[in-house]
Amino acid sequence: MTITHQDELDGLRKIGQIVANTMHSMAAAIEPGMTTRELDSIGHDLLAREGAVSAPRATYDFPGTTCISVNEEIAHGIPGERRLAAGDLVNIDVSASLNGYFADTGASFCLGSVQPSLDQLCRDGKRAMQIGIAQVGHDKPLAGIGNAIGAFASKRGYTLIRNLASHGVGKALHEAPEEVPTWPTKGDKRRIHNGLVLTVEPFLSRGGRWAMPGADDEWTLYSKPAAPVVQYEHTVVVTRRGAIIVTLPG
Repeated sequence: MTITHQDELDGLRKIGQIVANTMHSMAAAIEPGMTTRELDSIGHDLLAREGAVSAPRATYDFPGTTCISVNEEIAHGIPGERRLAAGDLVNIDVSASLNGYFADTGASFCLGSVQPSLDQLCRDGKRAMQIGIAQVGHDKPLAGIGNAIGAFASKRGYTLIRNLASHGVGKALHEAPEEVPTWPTKGDKRRIHNGLVLTVEPFLSRGGRWAMPGADDEWTLYSKPAAPVVQYEHTVVVTRRGAIIVTLPG
């Protein structure tokens, strides 16, 4: 989607705030012993209260309102009977639509005390997203997002999942540009234009390079090689002065 009018930006801000509030409220509700289905139910009720519709359920018939991935699961985890425990790494990804506008956000959270290295991975994962967002602006190279994130990751000894990309969003959950690498690339001549709506969502890891499906279902993805992975995501709008983040709680 490319924004051309203020009412479009207002619509994106509204659904952006809804998904952000939902994700952070779910994170605040996490406690040992609850199931991921119970956590998803909180997200479902919050979205329904605002009149918003789960984007993965409506678009892809995903069997849940939100994606909740725990520990070895790195993306698209299906809410179910898995019980959360102290020390878990929980990723919550919330995307939804309202009045024809879509927004997408996600973050990884540690449940209770974890190893210092995992806590640091979370902090650096958030920083990687921020570094990517800083590369967003009118007429900047699209590849600049992944190149900047890649330089940050390499300097600190991390790897990046290279087959889960950022994407265009706004009037649909996934739209052009359909793949925005958050890892270093060569030969990508695309440039970012004013008004473009897209996500920035690097998957930072301590060894993982690919997201692969498991044997249990067609949705849940796992790191290959097996390694801790975190993801942080905002939906942003391109301007001549940089990025407007629409997925902020309020």
